[in-house]
Amino acid sequence: MPDLLANLNPQQLAAVTLPPQHALILAGAGSGKTRVLTTRIAWLLSTAQAGPSTILAVTFTNKAAKEMQSRLAAMVPFNIRGLWIGTFHGLCNRLLRAHHRDAGLPAQFQILDTADQLSSIKRLAKALNYDEQKFPPRELMHFINAHKEQGLRAAHSEAYDPTTRRRVEFYAEYEQQCQREGVVDFAELLLRCYELLQRHQPLREHYQARFRHILVDEFQDTNRLQYAWLKLLAGYGTLPDGEGARVFAVGDDDQSIYAFRGAEAGNMHDLQNEFAIAEVIRLEQNYRSHGNILDAANALIRQNRDRLGKTLWTADGAGEPIRVFEGFSDVDEARFIVDEVGALVRDGYSRSQMALLYRSNAQSRVLEHELVRVGLPYRIYGGLRFFDRQEIKHALAYLRLLANPDDDSAFARVVNFPTRGIGTRSLEALQEAAQRLQTSLYNAAAGLSGKPGVALARFIRLIETLRNESAQLPLPEIIEHVLDGSGLREHYLSEKDGRDRLANLDELINAATVFLADDELVAADLADLADAGPLAVFLAHAALESGERQAGEDEEAVQLMTVHAAKGLEFDVVFISGLEQGLFPHENAASERDGLQEERRLLYVAITRARRRLYLSHAQTRLLHGQTRYGLRSAFLDELPPGLLRHLNRVAPARVADSVMPGAGWSEPVGDGLRLGQSVLHARFGVGVIVASEGGGREARVQVNFDPPVGVKWLLLEYAHLTPL
Repeated sequence: MPDLLANLNPQQLAAVTLPPQHALILAGAGSGKTRVLTTRIAWLLSTAQAGPSTILAVTFTNKAAKEMQSRLAAMVPFNIRGLWIGTFHGLCNRLLRAHHRDAGLPAQFQILDTADQLSSIKRLAKALNYDEQKFPPRELMHFINAHKEQGLRAAHSEAYDPTTRRRVEFYAEYEQQCQREGVVDFAELLLRCYELLQRHQPLREHYQARFRHILVDEFQDTNRLQYAWLKLLAGYGTLPDGEGARVFAVGDDDQSIYAFRGAEAGNMHDLQNEFAIAEVIRLEQNYRSHGNILDAANALIRQNRDRLGKTLWTADGAGEPIRVFEGFSDVDEARFIVDEVGALVRDGYSRSQMALLYRSNAQSRVLEHELVRVGLPYRIYGGLRFFDRQEIKHALAYLRLLANPDDDSAFARVVNFPTRGIGTRSLEALQEAAQRLQTSLYNAAAGLSGKPGVALARFIRLIETLRNESAQLPLPEIIEHVLDGSGLREHYLSEKDGRDRLANLDELINAATVFLADDELVAADLADLADAGPLAVFLAHAALESGERQAGEDEEAVQLMTVHAAKGLEFDVVFISGLEQGLFPHENAASERDGLQEERRLLYVAITRARRRLYLSHAQTRLLHGQTRYGLRSAFLDELPPGLLRHLNRVAPARVADSVMPGAGWSEPVGDGLRLGQSVLHARFGVGVIVASEGGGREARVQVNFDPPVGVKWLLLEYAHLTPL
């Protein structure tokens, strides 16, 4: 028994050895929560306070469940097979399999994964003649799942307008189709299980009597229905006080970052109130990060209101200061990050222990480009490389058809995307005609008659129109025109989760703009494509970059990922880029309830991924739709204690004004009729004084000291449009 409790700190020990009672363990990042949870179960078993069959442990991933089972098997000297450990979905599946008749399901009911569910919804929408433009299948899927996660069946869903009424009607039809076919989706598993326990008293009482201890990991990520399911099993509201199971919940409200998936951080407050938890045990000692990193995280998250409250600390010392870099542009920022990664590798750091984190997927493109440029292998964690993403492949396929209409692969990819009534049979007929005539799909389309011929002719006209209208446009405008004219932008605009895909499409325009501006890249590609235009050259570049430097399975590689994907991971070195207003925090945060607080929690999670060294970076300018946009540094940076930060300033410019006082001693010209020391007006940043300059021609830029709160910024003269005062 002493070995079981060895090396636990006082707070961990207090949590593990609590008497049988409801408990809320507030476990900070890196505080050993998994160890506490598994040791608590081992303690209950070893002290005979519980048998394996009386324990229910709930995790959020299968990986976490397997890890818990493995650790427990090594901690206790007896068989734990009777113990139920799993995810919400896994446990509900187990219960429904055992009681399928009572649940109204066939014995061999099948589970629809996300792709299967979407396919089922598409099939039903077609059968019911639902317009996919007005009612995109993916949006219908989100509508159904969101209602199920709120515990709402179609019969109890309210509709305040005709569009919502049609969605509710579809939801009802979908329920009938699933019941008829004997299938359940992920959301249905939990809802069906909850409804079964709610209405079937003998069954509910059986499981309430069996499970005397319910332990929950990552409690802050539970949604409304999951919490209701837990309360039902624990006997809340159905059994007299003191007769139900003891709930032991481990979580961290400061790491609640999945509101967009329905997670309710407020469930922690509700648990504390509804189960009358008098004392919350706080695990605050961190075993991951150095002190400066933790102090920065604490200072940041302290700005949020309605927290349960905790302060992380470590016995490992302060460590290095947090490095802050301000780039002139997003390319400048990316080059700094990649150069720094290279220097750290030379200093002995492992590539796999370095993570490049960003708020949205679209930000990876410029980082990937720089990593490819210097030959550093990288891996996108939990996602696809930029040029491998669905929406980018669709856009490139349209562009490939403009450049080469005989490209059958590109034709097949987008002929019916977005959907335009060209089905499988039409494509089979087209492929047979092309094979018979020994020509391309594009050319064979003219020979088809009937309804398939009409739809294909319409698609051919679309491509011809796009080609003719974009013939004289610059490359970035060609791409923008194709995104609009093809219907891609409108398609993703109608999707509930289309925001990231639209951002990626915008980033493709930026990629073309940067490509044209990079003389070395253009020259290298033109050497092999001397007779090709800019579009063909860019497509060749995209194909080559897509095929390069994604690390192999066993190759050590730099890790790239969104902050959401980084949850639960840790690295020796972490770079967090794009810390600008509108990007991080995201621009949508201002219009969402508690949106800014969620964004702050997201940055808190990002910061606490770092063990030894942390970099924060932002850029003064960033490409958007191929145009330079000026941004303000994130307000979150101002919430970090200045004493913890080391600002990595750029090399001093070649020319500096003798005075920064307005109108005092105007000196040499800097371009556009402006001089050092001159007062100027910027449309966004207001009034300032030119204090330095560097470069010439199109590369000329000036440093302007603007009135508070903007401060000092580097601006490219060509785009700044400064007005002399």
